[in-house]
Amino acid sequence: MPRLDDDHTGNRIKEQRKLARLTQKQLAERIPYSYSLLNQVECGAKPATVDLLAAVAHALRIDVTVLTGQPYVTELQQDRLAVLVRPIREALDLCDLGADDVIVASPAAKLLEAADQLCADVRATRLRRAAGRLPGLIAELTAAAWRAPSTELWQALASTYRTAHDITVKLGYYDLSSVALDRLGWAAQRASDPCLDSLRQYMRALVYFREGDYGIGQRLISSGHSTLGAAEVTRESVAVAGQLHLGASVIAARADDSHAVETHLAEAADHARRVGDASDVHWLSFGPANVALHRMSAAVEMRRYDDAVELAKRIGPKLPPTLATSRRSHFLIDQARSEMETGRTEAALAAFVEARHAAPEQTRYHPGARETIKGLVHLSRRTSESLGHMAAWIGR
Repeated sequence: MPRLDDDHTGNRIKEQRKLARLTQKQLAERIPYSYSLLNQVECGAKPATVDLLAAVAHALRIDVTVLTGQPYVTELQQDRLAVLVRPIREALDLCDLGADDVIVASPAAKLLEAADQLCADVRATRLRRAAGRLPGLIAELTAAAWRAPSTELWQALASTYRTAHDITVKLGYYDLSSVALDRLGWAAQRASDPCLDSLRQYMRALVYFREGDYGIGQRLISSGHSTLGAAEVTRESVAVAGQLHLGASVIAARADDSHAVETHLAEAADHARRVGDASDVHWLSFGPANVALHRMSAAVEMRRYDDAVELAKRIGPKLPPTLATSRRSHFLIDQARSEMETGRTEAALAAFVEARHAAPEQTRYHPGARETIKGLVHLSRRTSESLGHMAAWIGR
């Protein structure tokens, strides 16, 4: 079978392990994976799954991006996305500078509409377009909110910070995404909006999910529920609470706590029955369809790939056409991984091709997608033209 080149995630794991002065067996004792698997990953015989990467990063006390090699600068430069990151970084530094006299802000109604459109662009995975418009809108909203503070303007500014977080996460700039979350909290406090504050806790929890620290992730989810518990019960608060339960379900799955997974999914399903399709609430895609998608994601995180494949077969045809493209793409990437892990390489490649067709920018920069392609290359005795094309496109 073909081997991976030297620039692979397993090699980075080996380098970081040696810097920590650990043998393979010593590292294997600190993570819930076998010495045999770790050995195969390090030498490039198997790709590293996102859950294994999180476990290794947590054990070595390093950021997971050190192991994944993110951000993928070469590809970002090829796609002309790298040049859009610095303006976002600069715009996030404006929050405490007051109104810039040079900036002539658009009318409030137009700014609110623009903030909402940016959320729509990210859900449609139009990342370049959203990233290009984001800095200017942050600057205008910051000036407007300082000149004539209002709940609506602070909420809109918080929304743009949330968009900054979403874009930078998708492009692999996790340090910058954390800054965006801090700014989101800053604006949410000025808006006195408990739902936005709880939404921030949900996003912070996913940071720790990615880094393998599930205890802190669970505490952040609980904090979000506490904030909502002190607020008025509305359709918005019920939807946000339901999304918190969905976040908790995948954190519990990664921690291999099946009882907690079922508890949170049941709570989320109950919230979804109460509000129906609430994808319009903070662009969370919350509703019955997203509960079903998280059930599949939980199966993937618990490495129950046969179950995940069966769930994908049942869910896929029933996904509503209104489901956000970003969420549909994530489902297809999960499906591709599950198909690969169960030996269905052709089905895995087909799901990956569909994910690329639906959301090329998001798929190209998704660590799980990249590792899945590496796995398919390894499993193929002879790399097909289609697989070779996909590997070259994704940077593998």
